[in-house]
Amino acid sequence: MKEHLANAGWGVLDYVAYPLGMLLVAPVILRNMGSAQYGVWMVATAAVTIGSIIACGFSDANIQQVAHHRGRTSREELLRTVRCMVAIHLLLATVLGLLMWCLAPHAAGRVVSTSGALRQDCLRSFELAAALLWVRAMESVCISTQRAFARYGEAVRISALARLLSLIAAASLTYIAHSVAAMLAAALVLNVLGTRWQYVQLQKLLGGGSLLPAWDGAALKALIAFGSWSWLLAVSGIIFSQVDRLYLGVSTGAVAVASYALCTQLAQPIYGIAASGLHFLFPYLAERRASHASSDLRSAVLTGLTCNLLFVAAASAVLVFFGPAILRILAGKEIAADAAPLLHIIVAGTAIFAMSVTATYALFAFRRVGIVTALNLAGGAVMFLLMLYLTPRMGAFGPAYARLSYGVITLCLYIPLVSEWKSEGSVDRSSLPAADAMWEEI
Repeated sequence: MKEHLANAGWGVLDYVAYPLGMLLVAPVILRNMGSAQYGVWMVATAAVTIGSIIACGFSDANIQQVAHHRGRTSREELLRTVRCMVAIHLLLATVLGLLMWCLAPHAAGRVVSTSGALRQDCLRSFELAAALLWVRAMESVCISTQRAFARYGEAVRISALARLLSLIAAASLTYIAHSVAAMLAAALVLNVLGTRWQYVQLQKLLGGGSLLPAWDGAALKALIAFGSWSWLLAVSGIIFSQVDRLYLGVSTGAVAVASYALCTQLAQPIYGIAASGLHFLFPYLAERRASHASSDLRSAVLTGLTCNLLFVAAASAVLVFFGPAILRILAGKEIAADAAPLLHIIVAGTAIFAMSVTATYALFAFRRVGIVTALNLAGGAVMFLLMLYLTPRMGAFGPAYARLSYGVITLCLYIPLVSEWKSEGSVDRSSLPAADAMWEEI
């Protein structure tokens, strides 16, 4: 239990450390650089974040396979999986990095319409962001493998340290050089050093052996079988998390978006903390299932579900009671007055969605990623259609009510989870080859 609580704590720290750090350094950068350069920095960092999520979409497949081989004590298969994962991320990161590099001049022209020093700084920033994306994608192999070994602390310490140091360096550089590119360059150097450190620690964990990229047919088939679904889930998550604000802005204008976006940002940690805190369930259940220790799977899932529900209920209650006051502090009375009626609806939608976290990780561990992806896509599609219908009639309340449908549909993940429990005793899937079992279950 102590290990699980520690992993949950490190998972939450990984979720909150970097956004909190960005919030703390924002006043320094704004004061020293101005709003235009701060905007360039925000766009560049957002590009890195989105690109990293797309490039790292196979990380969950790595966690599932490494935990599976660890449960079966298959060290050689485990090492082949990790090396194949390095090859996959190398390919994805290189393609996305080159694409971002090629699009950098066009993006810089869109972000900074006037020519001059700021536009050149923006261009260099986007080029450095492409390199930073590549480094983050390669680092994620180490992080996901460490997590598969239930070693969340080791991975988070290095990653969080490198990112927080990059924020400190960025804020410090604003006193010396008024250049966003210099801030990104410092982040790139620190992340390269952090990633190098991650690979050294990973090699020790795996007991030596090469970590150079290598293609292995069986490992590649298993990773693609799971990873193609998890990648699609990651990409659709990016789209569905932004489409409501984009459509609302086009339909009703910037004022409505400001109030709506503030509420969604305030409610997002309900899901984010629940997901990061319970992530350890995924490798834990995957390892136990592979090692034939299935008797404690149900109790582990029920314990996770209890913690999931208790946290969501507590966090939602805090936002319902104190949310209006927080809105007034953050945005002032005028925007808070517009946002307060939306807050309860958005909190409800986020809370319902957050209650599906336990089912998501359990089904991931049971290799039912196809079901998870399908239901999330269905939820996103229904949300989008309802949003198209409700927004012209209800304004900002339209997307808020539409978000409820997404959460309700993802709660249906508990149906295949119960079905999986019932079938555990009838079929010994752990005796099947990993890739064949995965294809059968998807």
